[in-house]
Amino acid sequence: MDLYTLLISVLQNKEAMELLRLGIIYIHLIACCVAIGLILTSDFAMIKQLLKGEGAKQCREHLAHLKSVVGISLIALWISGIAIIALDASSAGAQYFMNPKLQAKISIVVLLTLNGMVLHNTILPALQKAGSLLKLSANMRHLAIFTGALSGVSWFYAALLGVGRPLAWKYSLAELTAAYPLMIIGGTVAMLALTNWSMNRSEKHHHSWMQNNYALATR
Repeated sequence: MDLYTLLISVLQNKEAMELLRLGIIYIHLIACCVAIGLILTSDFAMIKQLLKGEGAKQCREHLAHLKSVVGISLIALWISGIAIIALDASSAGAQYFMNPKLQAKISIVVLLTLNGMVLHNTILPALQKAGSLLKLSANMRHLAIFTGALSGVSWFYAALLGVGRPLAWKYSLAELTAAYPLMIIGGTVAMLALTNWSMNRSEKHHHSWMQNNYALATR
């Protein structure tokens, strides 16, 4: 039996196709979990530093690791996602693509990918150079906050849609994505407020330190 014949026989075997789909979904899930876990721990660490007034210092090695792992996870997500869609569409036909949940997930992943390009090519290199979120220029800092919020919300929203089988065919595309922009706006506003508070706190500490040093020097 040659490879082509073996492949055809596997594709025609329902149980084999179910196992294949399960394996692809597992890879899809792992890629998503790895990216979300790394992003979540990184964001929590940054927020903790901002709350302490430490300026959200960024380790170059960590940023490089984050860039690499999330990039690989996104590629794995695309490959496994396309494979799942191809398998499901082969049995369900063109009607499969009319599912609003599928349309919402594809739209968000496309936006996530475009946003990831901005993060990887612009934001992360700038953070590596500056060493801290607060040391970025105002425009770059605002862009970093927005793209960061968009990235975090998109990963979690895509994961929710991925596991939300009961949502399929029950809600329209607009209904499924209604909370998405609101969460991005909320995350952006919250991070802007936190960074402004942290900057003011750092400036006050620096001013107090300068005053103390001046007082000691003039004694």
